[in-house]
Amino acid sequence: MPCESVRMAQTICVLVSAADRALLEAIAANRKAPHKHVQRARIILHSAERKPVQRVAAAADVSRPAVWRWQQRFAEEGVEGLLRDKTRKPGKAPVPEKTVVRVIALTVSPPPHQATHWTGRAMAKATGISLRSVQRIWEKHELQPHRIRSFKRSRDPNFELKLRDVVGLYLDPPEHAVVLSLDEKTQIQALDRTQPGLPLKRGKCATMTHDYKRNGTTTLFAALNVLEGNVVGRCMQRHTHEDFIRFLNSVESTVPAGKSVHAILDNYATHKHPKVLAWLGRHPRWTFHFTPTSSSWLNAVENFFSKITRQRIRRGVFRSVVELQSAIKRYLQEYNADPKPFVWTKSADAILQKLSKIPVASV
Repeated sequence: MPCESVRMAQTICVLVSAADRALLEAIAANRKAPHKHVQRARIILHSAERKPVQRVAAAADVSRPAVWRWQQRFAEEGVEGLLRDKTRKPGKAPVPEKTVVRVIALTVSPPPHQATHWTGRAMAKATGISLRSVQRIWEKHELQPHRIRSFKRSRDPNFELKLRDVVGLYLDPPEHAVVLSLDEKTQIQALDRTQPGLPLKRGKCATMTHDYKRNGTTTLFAALNVLEGNVVGRCMQRHTHEDFIRFLNSVESTVPAGKSVHAILDNYATHKHPKVLAWLGRHPRWTFHFTPTSSSWLNAVENFFSKITRQRIRRGVFRSVVELQSAIKRYLQEYNADPKPFVWTKSADAILQKLSKIPVASV
């Protein structure tokens, strides 16, 4: 048992018999023993040498309260007490199933107040449980009221026909043909920040000012070769039908002779201008395939636009339109140095089946 001195918080004498010492030394030297048992045995062995509590704690790599706790346990229960953990008090009672059902029902219904959706704290207040309990229920049942995704279902009367046409080009392209996905990314702004930002460093993300200076805009015309993955791109000041025809001529010069061209485009008016259709008539190897209205997700080149926006444009600092166009040109060169074919995985039937679950709103 411990013999307490006047300075109990610093030095406690633990009396260990020869038999207990041998047993404790065996536990401390046993490599297969649980780490917590080894640690407790070392606490008592160091304490028996009348070391100060601070030194015992440092030697056993524990806190001083832990030293006092196991010294007391040894005094009361001996070596056996070191090898047995006391049972803990029962934890907090689980949330009743009735309350869980109510949280789920409220989450999928509009809140009674003026907010548009439930927050964790509002739900906790309404149901009388903690915020963390609400979060656990939402996590378990995969409910995310704080998130929302936008969508728009096409009302094109020829939606299915156009869908099968475009998806067919992706999944089963014609032989001896080039499949291109064409579009333009308009109004790309050359933005210069008002102050220099701070670079990324440990524990802190990079920064940039929220305000900026506009230095003009440019339009990027792009044609993605679906089979090879490379992109033909060209920056222009405007996006009229004349600019589109000039871009078509530049794409035409890159396509090997003897191959037909299947171009996938959206329904932008420029793509259907009479002069564009006249150009199409003068180039019989070209065929236009228009996506359904409100279905830009069917146009593969949109993935490239998303990538260049995230990787080069959004965080870029451009002091002029020329600087912006040069950056886009360099990105295109780097992108085309290691092209990857575009891979479409969903069949038209699978897409139609998924879209059938979306209710059609009346006009």
